[in-house]
Parts: sequence; C-alpha cells; structure tokens
Amino acid sequence: MRLKVLLFGLYWLLWFSSKTNASFKKFIRKSKVRLMIRTADGQFARLFVFDQGKITTAVGPHHAFDAALVWKDAKTAFSVMLKQNMEAFFYAAADGKLKIEGMPVYAQWFDAAMKHI
Repeated sequence: MRLKVLLFGLYWLLWFSSKTNASFKKFIRKSKVRLMIRTADGQFARLFVFDQGKITTAVGPHHAFDAALVWKDAKTAFSVMLKQNMEAFFYAAADGKLKIEGMPVYAQWFDAAMKHI
C-alpha cells in the first residue's frame, strides 16, 4: 500500500513540476517516453507517460512501455525509492532486487529528468 501511495505521489510531483518547474518543463518538452515502475508480481504498477511536455499516468502492469523498473517486491521498492540515492539503486540492481526491462536508455532519461526536479 505504501508503494502505491509513493507512486501516486511521484505522479503528482512530476505533473506539478511539469507545470511550474522551468528546467523540468524544458527537459521533457521534446520527449515521448513511457516508463513503468512495478513489482515483479505485478501487484503494484504505474505507468508514467511523458508526451512532449504532458504527463499522464495509468495504473496496472498491462500497459506498453519503453522501459520498466521492475522491483523484487514492494518493500524493497519503497525503501530504495524513498532514499532518492543512486547508490541505493545501484546496490539494489547488483543484488537482483531491481531489473530494467525494455530500453535502458529510457530509464536513464527518467533518472536525468528526476534531477531537474
């Protein structure tokens, strides 16, 4: 449940930043990226769609995406994402708790976008 709230909060933060943060607006305005964040069992999943400056979202694991951050479980996802530390993401990936599906370049793009917030 905490992960579900965190993912909704992330959507709200992205949407709000797309309206108020000039640096973020400039970064996302030319991109079309669909990024999924979900757990391996598909219990928690949210798609973030960046379409030339507009941000929308969809809930559920059955949406097409360009890249997906797939967490081993909700507890791990929540604790690592809340740290907002690339080192924590790296160690989670090294331990097999985080996998990237699809094109990793889009996950890198998302990381770069988050640095503008």
